[in-house]
Amino acid sequence: MGIADFTFYVFALVVIAAGFFTVVSRNPVHSVLWLILAFLTSAGLFVLMGAEFVAMLLIIVYVGAVAVLFLFVVMMLDVDFAELKAEMARYVPLAGLIGLVLLMQLGLAYGTWVTGEGVELLDAPQGTPEGAAHNTAALGALIYDRYWLLFQMAGLILLVAMVGAILLTLRHRTDIKRQDVLAQLYRDPKKAMELKDVKSGQGL
Repeated sequence: MGIADFTFYVFALVVIAAGFFTVVSRNPVHSVLWLILAFLTSAGLFVLMGAEFVAMLLIIVYVGAVAVLFLFVVMMLDVDFAELKAEMARYVPLAGLIGLVLLMQLGLAYGTWVTGEGVELLDAPQGTPEGAAHNTAALGALIYDRYWLLFQMAGLILLVAMVGAILLTLRHRTDIKRQDVLAQLYRDPKKAMELKDVKSGQGL
């Protein structure tokens, strides 16, 4: 077993363990930290496959933005996680049934997996052949040329999900002074100011 095989098994075991502890951790902050570890080791697996661009995207986007955002949301929002877990416990049998169905579907899909005619599988990732496009350029051409409509629809779905999350977590507190822009714009200076005839030496 070479160093690449050893590294693959180490990364694979760490990904499985991190995913498991992400689900079973009682502390939500610990769950986010385990999720970050799963992302980092998944990026290592992508590097072993020769997809370094996808690995860097995984680190920059998911670890640098999404996971950190999760961490800030979990630490700043006053959410009763004990009550949420109590509500989720009712759906554990249904979730187990759905997970079992998904595992059966994956087994059926990969159990009948065959390689197409004329396709050669490589034992290890190799460099880009001479005259061929680099994987980053090929990925960009594939996303923005062939699947540009699906890519735009995915971005729209993420935008709607972000707006929905903001609306669900928005809380209006009455004890905080807020700026009313419209009231400031439509303010009448004649009604907002009052002139006082103050005599010298008497004050207001």
